[in-house]
Amino acid sequence: MMKLHMNYGSETGYEYMHTKRDNEEARRAYWTSQMELACNFMDKILEYPVEECGESLVSLTEIVMENGVEVQFANTRIANKHNRIFYLRRGLIKDFIAASKEMNNRGWILRVEDGFRSRAMQQDLALQEGIFDDVLRQVTWESKGNAPDPNLVLRRLGVLIASCPKIGTHMSGSAVDISVLRADNLAEIDRSGTYLEMSELTPMASPFASVDASRNRREISQIMHRHGFVAYPYEFWHYCKGDPYWELLTESGNPARYGPVDFDIARDTIKPIQNPKEPLHSLDDMVAHIELSISRGQEAGYQEL
Repeated sequence: MMKLHMNYGSETGYEYMHTKRDNEEARRAYWTSQMELACNFMDKILEYPVEECGESLVSLTEIVMENGVEVQFANTRIANKHNRIFYLRRGLIKDFIAASKEMNNRGWILRVEDGFRSRAMQQDLALQEGIFDDVLRQVTWESKGNAPDPNLVLRRLGVLIASCPKIGTHMSGSAVDISVLRADNLAEIDRSGTYLEMSELTPMASPFASVDASRNRREISQIMHRHGFVAYPYEFWHYCKGDPYWELLTESGNPARYGPVDFDIARDTIKPIQNPKEPLHSLDDMVAHIELSISRGQEAGYQEL
């Protein structure tokens, strides 16, 4: 039987770290250790076998209307130039609808922040000013205020914003990034941070999240898990199924059936991406964008940049 891991840490460990929430060194140590664990995870994903099944992608916005489910969709654009593509593999639609209905029955509304991403969307997302600046600020903090090594910035981006198609499960059409709202007032459920939080709060099991937020993360994940989706351990918003993340986290021992694809919406066709391990960004890209980010930070008065 496949295992759905839900490791939120021991109560003892939580209590220990919870008392040290304001200890900057403890927060920095936790962030660094989690990011390195995430890098190790991605190394395994790079080598995980994929046997692409060729399954089509389905519009979530259309399918929720057909099924009478209340789901919201983010209206932001990626890098201010790409409309988000709320599509998911056909084999995951039934489970997505079931999870959404369970949330509705609980008085919650699932909000999809992101679904399928094209190669261009994934590439531009990592270099999007706000996201890149947040990551650089965090890595500068990790480096105790010293100018961070561009290789370290690239390493962290590879964990938080996939650095190549093979590890970017949004490019496989098998992942959704979600937030959850209260149905009565549309207030966002507290998870100690909002979508694309870049801090020691980002890992799903972060001991620095509040007690209420930790409970909410657990309960949201339990709903998603009941319908087959697993949580990416290093981000509290990312859930997926059928891709290398899912196979590795469930210890299935099977090849993934969903790999990164190019999706032609007009023709409704997909094609496996060739050379999926090829980086989306070069080290020269990182150096150039670090310099731009530092300039933006100085103009805004951010001393840590």
